[in-house]
This record gives sequence, structure tokens and C-alpha cells, in this order.
Amino acid sequence: MANNHKSLKIFGCRATQHLSEKICDSLDIELGKSSCPVFADGEFEPCYEETIRGSHVYIVQSTPPPAENLLELLLMIDAAKRASAYKVIAVVPYFGYARQDRKDKPRVSIGAKLVADLLSAAGVDRVITMDLHADQIQGFFNVPVDHLYASALFVPFIEKLGLEKIVIASPDVGGTKRANTYSKMLETEMVICHKTRAKANEIGSMTVIGDVVGKDVIIVDDMIDTAGTITKAANLMKNVGARTVRAFAAHGVLSGPAIERIEKSELEAVYFTDSIQNNKPVSEKIKYISVAEAFAQAIKRVYKNQSISSLYYK
Repeated sequence: MANNHKSLKIFGCRATQHLSEKICDSLDIELGKSSCPVFADGEFEPCYEETIRGSHVYIVQSTPPPAENLLELLLMIDAAKRASAYKVIAVVPYFGYARQDRKDKPRVSIGAKLVADLLSAAGVDRVITMDLHADQIQGFFNVPVDHLYASALFVPFIEKLGLEKIVIASPDVGGTKRANTYSKMLETEMVICHKTRAKANEIGSMTVIGDVVGKDVIIVDDMIDTAGTITKAANLMKNVGARTVRAFAAHGVLSGPAIERIEKSELEAVYFTDSIQNNKPVSEKIKYISVAEAFAQAIKRVYKNQSISSLYYK
């Protein structure tokens, strides 16, 4: 695998250990040795337990809440730079704070930009991530960003389901570009759910724009948090005549009542990638498709200075 004398080393932070191990298995290399001692007051100190001098260091960590996950990634990047790593690449399967990508009301932070600045300040040389909430977040960075798409995994999987009358649905107007991409790949029609929000994480009303009668609906989204939107959309489509409804989302945040809502909804199944490690009790409707091989190939190609655009398409 080596492209020169500088070795490739992959390390996993605590929130994404499961995925780090799978990525290393795909590349047939050992996961790097690191530790994260915790002081009595909760402060922690990530540490590399092997030399990384002159190495290409890939640090795998998704950054969902709590904010400790982001801080651990920042400390690992800083430690790698101070240990004379040649290049430090953050592999962030789920990029937290991505919903704060603009000022949509007065006196709020643009959190996604702040996180990008923090990663740069820590010393990151490159970021590899998947299904950002908004594509333009790539522009918040002053280092290269490799943006992978779960559609590369989901589309072949959807094709294998053998559904006869597929229609792709966006759960809101903001997701129309993503839904359009899936509908082009699968050569199917597309419908849109138009929703109004009473307040954050709470939907007011919803209507379907398009025909779903007798169709097998596939709702696509970048993430599912409380599952309020996705389950309301699924129930609405079933009520107006859809034959079946399934959902595909890259990131299963699954906060609060999400799992209960999915269980009680008209959704036949919900498919996520394993970008976020979920230790909660899970509904039988929830399925996971691993992104380990996708990230392994991206890491391998970045390390060898090869193109990755041929592997990941929108």
C-alpha cells in the first residue's frame, strides 16, 4: 500500500471505534494504538501509544453531541501535529453542527464555519466526510475536503430490493436536490413534501406535491434526528395511496422519541449508514449499511494520490 517511505496509520476516537476497526479490516492493516485517560473531573487527554513521526495519520471520529466528541478529535489532531506527523487527515463520517450553516435568524452562530475553523486551527491537512447537511460547507474549509455520498451505497441497494413502481421523495423542499439525484440514478419520478415548522424539531403542517398512488415510495434525507419529519411524511404518503414507504438517510442521529416514532409509523424500514455509533435499543425496522469499505477506499486513494471521484458519485 505504501506510495513512499511515509507510512499510513489509522486511529479511532472513542465515538467511532466500531467504524475505525471495520475500515482497518477493509484495508488489511492494524488500527493504531491510542488511549484516552480521563481525569477525576471529566477532563480527558488523548494520547498516541506508538510513534507517528513522518506518518500519514488518519483520525476517524464522527462529531455528534456531546461536544466532547469534537474536542477529542481536535486534541488528537493537535497531538499528531506535535508528534511530527507528516500529514494529519480527519475522517469525519458524520460532521456535527452542519445544520448551523447560515444565519437563518438574528444573533446566532454559524456553527459549521466555526467547527471548520477549529479543525484548521488544530492543524488538520485534509478532511474526509460524508453527506454534509449542505454541500457549501466544503467552502468553509481552507484545506481540501473529500465529500463522499451515501447514494453510492444506497442506490445499488435500492435496485436490489426489486420494487416495481419506485418513486423518490424528499421530506422537505430543502432536500429536493438530493432527491433529484436519486431519481436520476434510479430513473424514477420524484415527489416533494412541503412542510411548515411551528418551531425547531416541531412540524406544523405537511402536504405532498406529486403522485404516490400505488407507488413504492423511497424517502431520502441526509439525517434523521427526532424522526418527526420522516414519519409524518411516511404516514401522509401512505394515507394518500402509497403502496409502501421506506426511508434512506446517511446519518441516524435518532434523538429523543425517534425510535418510538419509527416503530409506530407506516415506514416498512429505515436504512442508515453506520456513521454514528448507536447504543440505544433499536427497532426491527431500522437497518444499517456499513460505510467502512467506502471510507477505506477513500483513505487508500488519498494516501496514494489517486482520484476518488470515480468511486463516489452523487
